[in-house]
Amino acid sequence: MEDLWRQVVGTVASEFSDMPDAAQVTRLLLRLAIAALLGGVLGYERERKGKAAGIRTHMLVSMGAALFMLVPQQAGVPAADMTRVMQGLIAGIGFLGAGAIVKGHAEQDVQGLTTAAGIWMTAAIGVAAGMGREATAILSTLLALGVLAIVPHVFAGLVPEEKKSDDDVMTQSQDGTLQSRQGADADDNAPQKHASDG
Repeated sequence: MEDLWRQVVGTVASEFSDMPDAAQVTRLLLRLAIAALLGGVLGYERERKGKAAGIRTHMLVSMGAALFMLVPQQAGVPAADMTRVMQGLIAGIGFLGAGAIVKGHAEQDVQGLTTAAGIWMTAAIGVAAGMGREATAILSTLLALGVLAIVPHVFAGLVPEEKKSDDDVMTQSQDGTLQSRQGADADDNAPQKHASDG
């Protein structure tokens, strides 16, 4: 019976031996924490704008991507084979991002593209953190924040009014057809333009 317990304890100990020393534990915690923090920063920016994919989603995507890179490294997978891990990760995140994209009836009525791109970027930042490229991950996060927060204000005056989807208000007439009118400045008595008319 004593031999049985020794085998059980030995098996349990071997299952938790993937982090044999304090350096491995520190490295794992640091990389996952940086991935979570950087993903949270991008998620906060999206959540502040009322988008569906917010802080928790971005943190989990970034940490998951980092973990997908860390586990093969710990298992001793050669660096050349890590590209296959990245290929699978990129494709999988593409499916998650595709779920954030919603296409309306009009050809121009597409929402969620920036959120999907942000999720994809967050995964790339997680990969960088998981690979131990923390400086690259931080710089990428700062650039992504610039794209999400600053670029819209810089180019706000350059985009023609008819291209701004946020100003379009979709309404449904009595016969059930969707109609579009321009924002709060639209004249309620003006003829309505059907969304299907382009």
